[in-house]
Amino acid sequence: MFQTFEVTSSPETGPTRLAALRAEMMAQKVDGFIVPRADRFQGEYVAPCDDRLAWLTGFTGSAGFACVLPDVAGVFIDGRYRVQVRSQVADVFTPVHWPDVQLADWLKDQSGVLRLAFDPWLHTMAQIEALEKGLKGTDIVLVPTQNLVDAVWSDRPTPPLASFIDYSDDMAGETSQSKRARLADELRDAGQAAALITSPDSVAWLLNIRGTDIARNPVPHAMALLQDNGDVALFCEPSQAADLTLDNGVTIVAAGQMLASLVAMTAPIRLDPDRTPFAIHQALAHDKTVVGQDPCVLPKARKTGAEISGARDAHLRDGAAMVRFLAWLDAEAPKGSLTEIDVVTALEGFRRDTNVLRDISFETICGAGPNGAIVHYRVNEDTNRPVNLGELLLVDSGGQYLDGTTDITRTIAIGDVGETEKSCYTRVLQGMIAISRVRFPYLKSGGVAGSDLDALARYPLWLAGLDYDHGTGHGVGAYLSVHEGPQGLSRRAKTPLEVGMILSNEPGYYREGAFGIRIENLIVVTAADAIAGGDARDMLDFETLTFVPLDRRLIDVTLLSGGEHAWIDRYHSDTLHKIGPRVDGAALDWLTAACAPL
Repeated sequence: MFQTFEVTSSPETGPTRLAALRAEMMAQKVDGFIVPRADRFQGEYVAPCDDRLAWLTGFTGSAGFACVLPDVAGVFIDGRYRVQVRSQVADVFTPVHWPDVQLADWLKDQSGVLRLAFDPWLHTMAQIEALEKGLKGTDIVLVPTQNLVDAVWSDRPTPPLASFIDYSDDMAGETSQSKRARLADELRDAGQAAALITSPDSVAWLLNIRGTDIARNPVPHAMALLQDNGDVALFCEPSQAADLTLDNGVTIVAAGQMLASLVAMTAPIRLDPDRTPFAIHQALAHDKTVVGQDPCVLPKARKTGAEISGARDAHLRDGAAMVRFLAWLDAEAPKGSLTEIDVVTALEGFRRDTNVLRDISFETICGAGPNGAIVHYRVNEDTNRPVNLGELLLVDSGGQYLDGTTDITRTIAIGDVGETEKSCYTRVLQGMIAISRVRFPYLKSGGVAGSDLDALARYPLWLAGLDYDHGTGHGVGAYLSVHEGPQGLSRRAKTPLEVGMILSNEPGYYREGAFGIRIENLIVVTAADAIAGGDARDMLDFETLTFVPLDRRLIDVTLLSGGEHAWIDRYHSDTLHKIGPRVDGAALDWLTAACAPL
């Protein structure tokens, strides 16, 4: 069934809610208030009770923030959302192109701002440090306060309190005790007594548990303190952990007691400045803290053999569901009766027919014609558009299965489309192939990062004067968050790539008011086979996990090199071989035709 998990908001409610917030600001004697997208766990996705930015402004993107002053209210959004924001917020809000324009610089151009309030639980240590640095030399003072949006949000939803569940050691590929022992060794080597883990996906990975506090993301709303002997204090509502099978090394502590527990520690605690709420840093004496990365981040990114095997199985299962969906779409779309919501509903139905889908991995992006140019478009009853002949349809979707998380985008021609669309599609495809084929050296220190590879995906578009305003790829969890760091493929992705890291490979192109194109497969970093005559050095490459046909009708073969042509034919041959046995009837007939050589 089609559904959304957004708070109730629209451009019509914006002025009233903004006025209420400004009245609260005046009552608290502050000149401004920052409204981030984040919750206290700093995840990309938030529960309805924490979706303050959407409630206030109407903007539903997964990144951004607002800064409300007495006479202006800026909504800061990056390149992915510059089209979307204009259609979602009332004219009492001013879109600001971020990060091109930083908050501190914007504030310097405003008048009368002396006391800028913020909720210290919703901003990280690093964010507040950067803002203070940017405001140095001005008269603006940052004021930690209770959340002023909550004070005027009368019908705010209640926080989630779903029960946590155990996650199989066999699927994880390592027990929680083993993980904790490894990381405890690291803490002792660093002379640190403990590390505070504030990210729910890190907590889930460390303890081999999962949760349902956030729609589409199987993570628990919890934090944890890992000590140098491997013991863990799990900070959550005790009722949520009642069904867990935990060993004696894990103690449940009520979330409300967390700060008191941390203050009582006598030895230094590691805090990750990019993930830890400023409120925690504020509560602890500086001699009790040391800055360092969340110790779970890199081990979580390096998937175990069991997690990679599970990902392969999940992608084959999901690929079969996608093939059934695409066969259905090709049969139904030409009739002219489908809408975007019809497509989203049907696709989720094909995934649920597997009988093992736990949830979709994010709200399906389904953009017909010009809606496809809105990078993170989410259809609703107001924006629902017919799927028209002669247009492109962009569908970005995924599933959450116990053995893996999937994420796939296909752009489909609905009837005959123009040569411009075909040329742009082919250039996007060439970029995706370039990443799929790349080999790069493995270095034990200072290795190749996603920022080193990102340009390969853009080069075919650059040759035609085109580009896109999002990263080429993000990390993906193992039955965890569909967006997982620190690995990625983008200009900002500086973490060296290592064996076992799963990423998306998804270049795109978007022409506002006309169409959007994105093609996405998931890939995993593997040790590359040696090449005869090559240097005797270790190399890495990517194994493709996603096997779903590309739209051959959109490929301009005259633009392809011989290697690209061969890659496409080999990919389609592999797809038919892997997915063919999993489908039958009309879906198998469609798959056979879709996988024919170019």
